[in-house]
Amino acid sequence: MEKKTVAIMFGGKSAEHEVSLQSAKNIVDAIDQEKYQIVLIGVDKEGKWHLNDPDTYLINADDPKKIRLNHTDQRVAVVPGESRAQLINLATNQPIAQVDVIFPVVHGTLGEDGSLQGLLRTLNLPFVGVDLLGSAASMDKDFTKRLLKQAGLSVANGLVYKKHQLEQISFDKVKEQLGLPLFIKPASQGSSVGVSKVNTKTEFEQGIREAFIFDDKLIIEQAIIGREIECAVLGNESPEASLPGEILPQTEFYSYESKYIDETGAILSAPAKLSTEQTEKVRAVALQVFKILDCEGMARIDFFLKEDGELVVNEVNTIPGFTRISMYPKLWSLTGVDYPNLIDRLIELAFERHERKSKLKNNFFE
Repeated sequence: MEKKTVAIMFGGKSAEHEVSLQSAKNIVDAIDQEKYQIVLIGVDKEGKWHLNDPDTYLINADDPKKIRLNHTDQRVAVVPGESRAQLINLATNQPIAQVDVIFPVVHGTLGEDGSLQGLLRTLNLPFVGVDLLGSAASMDKDFTKRLLKQAGLSVANGLVYKKHQLEQISFDKVKEQLGLPLFIKPASQGSSVGVSKVNTKTEFEQGIREAFIFDDKLIIEQAIIGREIECAVLGNESPEASLPGEILPQTEFYSYESKYIDETGAILSAPAKLSTEQTEKVRAVALQVFKILDCEGMARIDFFLKEDGELVVNEVNTIPGFTRISMYPKLWSLTGVDYPNLIDRLIELAFERHERKSKLKNNFFE
């Protein structure tokens, strides 16, 4: 069988750049290179695409604190509207070896918010993961919660403000409505970037400033007391949910450092110690969330399980982490899909959706 060429895209302009590098490393290490030819496209912090060599694409690859993308002189350009040779190596002005599918692990802004997905659709390239609409709806926490709440699911109570409304944000009024402690989050960031847990007016004001560094819209949420449960979903029109896992933070909350830097910052309990009834409820609601938000391919759904049994949806991650301590591949491994097979499934789902979409008629007069 002829090898398929998979272009793994990683890095990006977002605050999750280094997380993406770690995810790419694990995918490169796990993918079956007897089955796939890989092309590495590293996106630097300015948004430039670099064609990388598998032996040299990362600097300090094994140190999450120092990991960096190796910039090259082989820049990549794109040619929209073609059915082949959509990616060009600017150093040679020649097409890159025909790419069959893109595997994006560009976390956060411009990678997970629908921007990259829209570009790949324009390029007529199959790609792993959620399509444009589902990516955008899942990335913006404000719209995610609106859609889920409208569907009758539980989400944390919160208030949304844009940067131009800064003078309207009152600690006393927010405290009166939501109580303490509070969480302040950029509306469209992941990996707990820019997130603050606050108990005082001083912390509140600092948290507002921090969130507005990363986004021009923020969400202020009441703190939910409950167990932090995560569930992985895989599939297109007939998705499946993994066994759930549980995050046991060893710090104030499950911060960026706890997720990706400090391996002692949280304990990952997988599978989660839940009753059969609780397990099936988590899996069922995860699938419901996946469908409501028009997701396909993959997503990780994060919940709070309250003491009274209420399941509160926290966040949806459409390009979940693939680092060595990430829950998404770990949960599928426990559910019977090991890392190489998970990659195979995701690639197959990308081809399946692309074929389905390509059959749609675009021109009324044809």
